[in-house]
Amino acid sequence: MVFVAVLGGYIITSLLLFRFPRLVHKKKNLKFRAHHISHRGGAGENLENTMTAFRHAVKLGTDMLELDCHITRDGQVVVAHDNDLERVCGKTVKITETDYADLPMMKDTMCLDFERDFTLHAGDDRIIPLLEDVFEEFPDLPINVDIKIDNNELIAKVSDLVKKYKRQDITVWGNRSSTICTKVYKENPEIPLLFSMKKVITLLILFYTGLLPFIPFKESCLEIIMPCILLDTKKFQLNLNKKQGYLVKFLNMILMRPLLFKHLERRGIHTFVWVLNSEEEFDIAFKTQVMGVMTDFPTKLKDFLQEHPQYVKQS
Repeated sequence: MVFVAVLGGYIITSLLLFRFPRLVHKKKNLKFRAHHISHRGGAGENLENTMTAFRHAVKLGTDMLELDCHITRDGQVVVAHDNDLERVCGKTVKITETDYADLPMMKDTMCLDFERDFTLHAGDDRIIPLLEDVFEEFPDLPINVDIKIDNNELIAKVSDLVKKYKRQDITVWGNRSSTICTKVYKENPEIPLLFSMKKVITLLILFYTGLLPFIPFKESCLEIIMPCILLDTKKFQLNLNKKQGYLVKFLNMILMRPLLFKHLERRGIHTFVWVLNSEEEFDIAFKTQVMGVMTDFPTKLKDFLQEHPQYVKQS
């Protein structure tokens, strides 16, 4: 009887705090709300991580830019996804082993990571930009910074730039690596932090055991893939067998939970899903109560949100 009473009390308390988490947690007060997020500036409409891409996305009215950072041999923080520039520049050059002035131009055509049959033909802007140039040109725009490598100098210099441009409240940073997330939080805990992959797994375990309402988090933004897109052969050629396909569907079922996302939102934790490029994917994601969608096609997402204003009003 004692066990039943204790279990019943635990369940009731968990359900109560799940619905009203601010009884025990102070709500995070982020200074932005991002429904429309431009992945690498909108890599399906302009060359990824270029100033042209960022300007185009901002002109469309994007709520947030997502970009990636590396550091050059001479200590310049650059905006680029890959350290090895073979994919984007066609040259076997590593950013960390090259001075900024010697970085090659980007290729004039580019395939997308999340649309395997799509090829973008670049315009005139093929320069790898500095992060400082982005911060200087868009001082008031929220920016999601993916720290691509475990490099103490890179982390320190990104933090310094954030402080220099007084944008601690409108910058989000981190990486799927728990090591990098630990380091960036230690470097500057005032900048909102992304969940690492390890923390995402921990989050799910806490959710399904009922412990989630009791546990505080230093992270402010949950940024996740929507697993079902892995089944789309137009995006990926993964050649999944039947068991692997079922596993992806199972992961999608346990991760894309509206109850989870609403609980996090009540605690002030924002949820973003990547990288979605079709109206069908946008619709599926927003119906699960996520706050924002990250896309390679900012024009397409803008048009979708204009046609479906309820997904903006729901937050």
